[in-house]
Amino acid sequence: MKKIFILTGEPSGDKLASKIISKIKDSNPNIKYLSVGGEHLKSLGVETIFNLEDVTYLGFTKVLFNILKIRNKINLTTKKVIEFNPDILFSVDSPDFTLRIAKKVKKLNPNIKTIHFVAPQVWIWRESRIKKLKSFINHILLLFPFEKKYFDRENIESTFIGHPLLEFSDKSKIDISQIIKDDKKIFSIFPGSRLTEINTLMPILVDFINLMNKQYNDLFFVFHSTSQFTKKIQNILINNGLKNCSSVSDEKIKSQILESSIFAVAKSGTVSLEICNNKVPSVIIYKMNIINFFIIKMLVKVKFANIVNIAANREIIPELLQSKCNALEIFKSVNKIFNNKSITEKQIFDTQEIIKDFKTGNSSEIAKSVLINHL
Repeated sequence: MKKIFILTGEPSGDKLASKIISKIKDSNPNIKYLSVGGEHLKSLGVETIFNLEDVTYLGFTKVLFNILKIRNKINLTTKKVIEFNPDILFSVDSPDFTLRIAKKVKKLNPNIKTIHFVAPQVWIWRESRIKKLKSFINHILLLFPFEKKYFDRENIESTFIGHPLLEFSDKSKIDISQIIKDDKKIFSIFPGSRLTEINTLMPILVDFINLMNKQYNDLFFVFHSTSQFTKKIQNILINNGLKNCSSVSDEKIKSQILESSIFAVAKSGTVSLEICNNKVPSVIIYKMNIINFFIIKMLVKVKFANIVNIAANREIIPELLQSKCNALEIFKSVNKIFNNKSITEKQIFDTQEIIKDFKTGNSSEIAKSVLINHL
């Protein structure tokens, strides 16, 4: 029996991996799996060796304070991969965690083929990493077409597959009337999938909603979360007396709610592409420890945080970062777009022009083919 070990380091990677693995399981049922994964891979019946949140840390200082714990997880995972002896180690995103393991595994057992999905963002910082990948990665799956030139220069095998989250796979409609009542307009909020992000952004978002409620009485705010944090977010909303809010974690419900939303406020990250794909206007927010912020500012070579803005080399979607990430600034930015049809339409048009180059229409199928060929 062929075997694949799936290695992720955070919920977004777990979600990306699951889209590809589900395709493989549909056509090749006789493959055995083991993983470091989350709720998406678990829903496919893929066993995980420990909880994903054990390795999900935000920022340099957080990693520094947990360095021994992370090192132990890297060593434990490497040991489990070698014991499992897969044909393929399929690592997804989180390069500072997953690629360290891939390097150790390749050194211990060169016969295990290593395929990595979501290339390290060398176009943002640390381009020198590419040369090091050559010694232990067999193939890289790319989200964006502009990445390929970096790996071609070093003769590293790569395939542009497009972004799986830009594909509409499930067209079935779900009744969300029990969540959204009184014909309210849906306003989606994405506070992040890590505890640190939620702890940082929730107080700001609560204040933002209070400002919105003073001006609008026809909005219902839905927080998109994971099953791990839905109850925590719901308790925060209840404790702050916010009655026109809810928190959901079911993927199909979240998808339906986003599709029906009139606006979104989202933590900077992959979810922005899903928002754009649903033609929902948005603003991007992010706030981190000041030390981490200055470290990143010194290292990065791009002007923007959001991939759409980076690809366009201009701010299509407003970014409210650090000091600008406060309730009043978010409220003012949302209001400016929310009440101006021409600004809303232009943002949607511009985002569609950018993300069309990120689509192949069958990214999960292309990725599946690469993995099957390596088996």
